[in-house]
Amino acid sequence: MTENTHVVVIGGGYAGVMAANRLTLRDDVAVTLINPRPDFVHRVRLHQLVGGTHGAVVAYRDVLAKRVRLVTDAVSRIDAAQRSVTLAADATLDYDYLIYAVGSGSAELTVPGAAEFAYPISTLEEAQRLRPVLDATAATAPVTVVGAGPTGIETTAELAEAGHTVTLVCGGVLGPYLHASSRRSVAKRLAKLGVTVIDGPDAKVTTVTRDAVWLAGGRELPSEVTVWTVGFGVPDLAARSGLSTDGMGRLRTDETLTSVDDARIVAAGDSAAPSGLPLRMSCVNALPLGARAADTVLSRLAGEQPDDLRQSLSAQCISLGRSAGIYQFANRSDVAVWLHIDDGLGATVKEMVCKMIPTHLADEAHKPGSFKLHRIPGGVAKRQRLLRAHRAEAPDAADQAV
Repeated sequence: MTENTHVVVIGGGYAGVMAANRLTLRDDVAVTLINPRPDFVHRVRLHQLVGGTHGAVVAYRDVLAKRVRLVTDAVSRIDAAQRSVTLAADATLDYDYLIYAVGSGSAELTVPGAAEFAYPISTLEEAQRLRPVLDATAATAPVTVVGAGPTGIETTAELAEAGHTVTLVCGGVLGPYLHASSRRSVAKRLAKLGVTVIDGPDAKVTTVTRDAVWLAGGRELPSEVTVWTVGFGVPDLAARSGLSTDGMGRLRTDETLTSVDDARIVAAGDSAAPSGLPLRMSCVNALPLGARAADTVLSRLAGEQPDDLRQSLSAQCISLGRSAGIYQFANRSDVAVWLHIDDGLGATVKEMVCKMIPTHLADEAHKPGSFKLHRIPGGVAKRQRLLRAHRAEAPDAADQAV
């Protein structure tokens, strides 16, 4: 069959690779994946790169379908009217459909001194920059990790297990997503590793200097290395290209992940804001969203109405060094419940999840259409209730889009 439909996927992370692989289900579709790096970044292992226990990189040949053309470059602009993208190298690629999967990175560092003296680690390059700094740091030197979400907790545990003297500044609550019972388990493990945890209303960083972190209330913490894990930001490509975005810069879409501006543009992963109620930025959502985005394109090519997304599987998996971890179960509203798996079994589950992610991608590359998690029954009615509640609380949300 002649290839006569060209789909460009921007972004080679979890969502982008899943979408690209799935699109090869049709022989008449040519797929181009554009990514600024030549290798796949296994982002859920970046804390291990920082700790020196994993490289956090996988060769694209191991996870990407052979029929997908990989272009190593960055996209500087999307021209929706002309259905083309302009690359940083000034080349232009035309498309019939575009999947926008640019992912997320570090949030802007607005705390005084953070941009100069702190080390964010949400990208491969940031983690690689920090690794030699830690190698040159004495074990007794104070290391401060700012932010107690999954990345902050995982990095803290990894460094403490490697022998560093670590203080975790929560900025509020330890593990905000976690259930109280899970939070106690995490706190117990960090204490066993010798970590000093600072939480509560005064655990907010106000200033970062070369050798200290200052907290609300005037407390000073000596810090030879300050690791910054607070929040995520989204690339501004959509906004720069004149497409509608939410307040964080995610592409605004309907429930089929189709852009509210253009039916030929579909979003997936952290950079998608379906109906103004985006899913939590996470790998557990990125893979299903990538598959859903590809299915939306495939349905349109078949002349069918695409299905709405479902939110049927929610959880959070956190490693606590190499010998412990926690798997937090959640309900279909993505709210943590009391049930969790911790300690050594938690570490086993976490490692299994980390290994399963590239396996899911490789399986989809070899047998497109095999991934099924985004089609688990249920979730639609629950999401519709959430959408109605969201619209009732913010009726003018669409008018507030950037």
